[in-house]
Amino acid sequence: MRNLLPALLLFATALPVFAQGAPPQGSADQPYTMEYYYKTQWGHQQEFLELFLKYHYPLLQRIEKTGRMLSVKIETPANHMTEDARWDYRVTIVFKNSTVATTANPDEEALIKELWPDQDTYRAREQRRFEILLAHWDLPVSNITPK
Repeated sequence: MRNLLPALLLFATALPVFAQGAPPQGSADQPYTMEYYYKTQWGHQQEFLELFLKYHYPLLQRIEKTGRMLSVKIETPANHMTEDARWDYRVTIVFKNSTVATTANPDEEALIKELWPDQDTYRAREQRRFEILLAHWDLPVSNITPK
């Protein structure tokens, strides 16, 4: 029993070493990648894409020009998936760093008003874009490719 207690304590303290988890992204001054997934109601994929391209993508492009974002990429899967795994669109954004990726953009509201002076229409179309979503999730990703 005497030898068992130290062995159990050693085992319990070693568990975190073997735990798996997502590796952290690079240092604070390194690019930070986020993937945004969108799953729409069946039959509304094209409507969502049209709304996204008209009422959100121009904002992303404008923010990219400010340097907060390094790149924006929009993708759709080439083949179908099971319903529980299905997503219709993935938007991958590489931010300048983790700080700008995880803090609100103080200029965003002004950019929205500049891009869409008719705010009533803008809000209605953005509301419609989210009405036809079944799910949306954000996923920070880390490049772990060895150098």
